[in-house]
Amino acid sequence: MLTEFGKLYVVATPIGNLADISYRAVEVLKQVDLIAAEDTRHVKMLLQHYGITNKLVSLHQHNEDKASPVLLEKLRAGQSIALVSDAGTPLLSDPGMPLVKMVKDAGLDVVPIPGACALIVALSAAGLPVTQFSFEGFLPRTSSARKVFFNEKVMSPKTWVFYESCHRILASLQDMAEILPLDRQIVIARELTKLHETIVKTSLGKALELVGQNDNMRKGEFVVIVDGAAADKNEHIITAEQEKLLQVLLRECSIKTAVAMAVEITGVRKKLLYQAALAMDKKKDA
Repeated sequence: MLTEFGKLYVVATPIGNLADISYRAVEVLKQVDLIAAEDTRHVKMLLQHYGITNKLVSLHQHNEDKASPVLLEKLRAGQSIALVSDAGTPLLSDPGMPLVKMVKDAGLDVVPIPGACALIVALSAAGLPVTQFSFEGFLPRTSSARKVFFNEKVMSPKTWVFYESCHRILASLQDMAEILPLDRQIVIARELTKLHETIVKTSLGKALELVGQNDNMRKGEFVVIVDGAAADKNEHIITAEQEKLLQVLLRECSIKTAVAMAVEITGVRKKLLYQAALAMDKKKDA
């Protein structure tokens, strides 16, 4: 008799307030055979709150490469597994990708159970454009690497978002202030859905003052949202990302084809990209 394969449920959990979990998520956590958690001690508080007693196994960034094949075999044996992170939706700057990829590659079912996500929660209350945005995860740990990142983003017209820890929030804002104009609008969201939730929309310069002078603004977990560069400031400049894309295309295509493809991918004006391509071509021949 063939064994029916189990399913992997990717379950979003609250990011602070324990009430922010769906009925479906609670039912799934009660019914699965195993719950794979980033930090079993942390998740136990949520499970105890909802009377869930299912077996917990550890799956974190230091063991997931070894643990994932073991969990895959349990799925093949017919057991069902819920994947959870410490808070929010798994895989967004959290462990779990090796397991999900392995399960998908094996042809088994991965079922998303939607819920809280700090990124989306912050965007919903930011008051900045959200039709187009990019999520950058956690920033690099070193100042020099952060400045390289900010230089790449300085002319981006899209809203961009990153996570930051209490240990580096001030340093990150200081690095940002060396690259971006101080009047650039940003949102600092900390301790979302928790008792001391704070969402501040202001200029980069004022945000730096606020975080530097207020100890409480250096505590907790942070989502930082940065407004895109104004369109008129981008009129005669392409970003570092767009320039890199154009360089790659020029290695494989004619100038005409490379520019046409870059226009299709980036939406940047053809004339601007054509001028940049010509300049690259001349530099190559020089």
